[in-house]
Amino acid sequence: MKLYIKYMVSNRCKIIVKEELKKLGLHFIIVDLGVVDIMENISDEKRALLKAGLLETGLELMDDKRAIMIEKIKNVIIEMVHHLDEPIKVTFSEYLSEKLNQNYTYLANLFSEVQGTTIEQFLILHKIERIKELIIYDELNITEIAWKMNYSSVAHLSTQFKKVTGLTPSHFKLLKDKKRSPIEELGN
Repeated sequence: MKLYIKYMVSNRCKIIVKEELKKLGLHFIIVDLGVVDIMENISDEKRALLKAGLLETGLELMDDKRAIMIEKIKNVIIEMVHHLDEPIKVTFSEYLSEKLNQNYTYLANLFSEVQGTTIEQFLILHKIERIKELIIYDELNITEIAWKMNYSSVAHLSTQFKKVTGLTPSHFKLLKDKKRSPIEELGN
């Protein structure tokens, strides 16, 4: 049985979910970003307990089909931007359509309608946040970051970075107090 969980964006979230499932004696096959596959059917009582336990940790068990699809879209973006080491080989729209087995136009319209922003804007916010992280780590130069983040050029990355943050990447690097945002707060 699949369960869908909102705000599940990191490995720490996976650990929290596994602990909540174990508390209730539920056995999981897989715990991934935004989705849990458990072996048994869950009773209404255990579902309510799981929902309450997750809420205490800032996570949310979802029931609404549209909300579940939005969360799947967000999780694909988060996985792609924050967890993949190599850039994708196809366009983002193709990648998302393939991952979710849905038409991109449908996904884009649903996302815009429910979130009040576009998938592209959500993606850009996450890419910029990841770029900030990579700049702070200081392990890659801006050309390497542009390649890693799938930008066509350093100029494109710099333009988009400045549009979102108001700063050039090099100016951001010089700041003493580098501001970053938690992943789960981006685009919400």
